[in-house]
Amino acid sequence: MAGLSVSELARRSGLSKATVSQLESGKGNPSVETLWALGDALSVPFARLVDEGVEPVTLIRGADVPLIRSTDSSYLAGLLSASPHNARRDVYFVRADPGTPKVSSPHPRGTVEHIILVSGAALVGPASSPRAMSPGDYIRYPGDAPHVFEAQNAGTAAVLISEIR
Repeated sequence: MAGLSVSELARRSGLSKATVSQLESGKGNPSVETLWALGDALSVPFARLVDEGVEPVTLIRGADVPLIRSTDSSYLAGLLSASPHNARRDVYFVRADPGTPKVSSPHPRGTVEHIILVSGAALVGPASSPRAMSPGDYIRYPGDAPHVFEAQNAGTAAVLISEIR
């Protein structure tokens, strides 16, 4: 684990030692939030933890996007394209319904998120001042500060691009 003890990784990620130990031994089923926390603690982008590799030409049908559900909101995200080793961006498809907003902790320093709203309506951006978005709207904001995605309509969908500068 990058030369870290279970205790140190737990401390850096904000997870319990028991959770880290379970995952290290191949037991358990981590949530999106757990994977994000571990990735941030290890300075490994989330996409690298879940990417299965990329073919030279990739077509992913919208109905076939494997979505991972958040444990604390109605937010689902599916990785469309992980950043290759020589680049620093990941592309996701996001779907959410009204309810508990998806509040994200800061990602590694220099992370910038870009969102294009495809359908529905949402409040998106810095947790302290999210902006109202309609289909076709684009927003860019610091991903290395707390941020939020809050669907205002059922079936809200967006494309999210996360880059590290």
